[in-house]
Amino acid sequence: MSVSLNGTGRRAAVLVLNATYEPINVCSVRRAAVLLLKEKAEMIERESGALHSERLSLARPAVVRLLSYVKIPHGAHRRRITRRAVLARDAWTCQYCGASASNGARGALTIDHVVPRSRGGGSVWENIVASCAPCNRRKGDRLPREASMQLRHPPKAPSPQLFIRIASPQVHPAWEPYLATA
Repeated sequence: MSVSLNGTGRRAAVLVLNATYEPINVCSVRRAAVLLLKEKAEMIERESGALHSERLSLARPAVVRLLSYVKIPHGAHRRRITRRAVLARDAWTCQYCGASASNGARGALTIDHVVPRSRGGGSVWENIVASCAPCNRRKGDRLPREASMQLRHPPKAPSPQLFIRIASPQVHPAWEPYLATA
């Protein structure tokens, strides 16, 4: 079965839902086609166009739902902390002053340990925030209250949907109803 690229020249992605309609993953169109052909999933939303093989034509999937429930281990979505994931969780906004990507701060955004590592702070979701470079320098090796700074939002582990959005920054419009409810 041939799989083509989407209109942007990138390989198209498919949202995978658990049997309960909970979004759990993003996979390639080819992997989604295999799930459909093996009757392990059903197509919920279609993309325009079709996939073709010598003997078969299949509508191009945008969203598939697994027919059997897959138990997601507790904590599986507490994924590895990356700069991109922290910035995405914090909406590309400095958690001290509010500078954001829309006003030119994106390139200058860094990550900051609320409790500095040198003072026992760990590299955990609840201790890392997005910070613009000036705020990060101002805070330095101090606690926010010692630097007379206040966090706009307390940091917390992101939702699983954040990782779906990071895996496929161009979210297909057909995915929105499934990502919004989670």
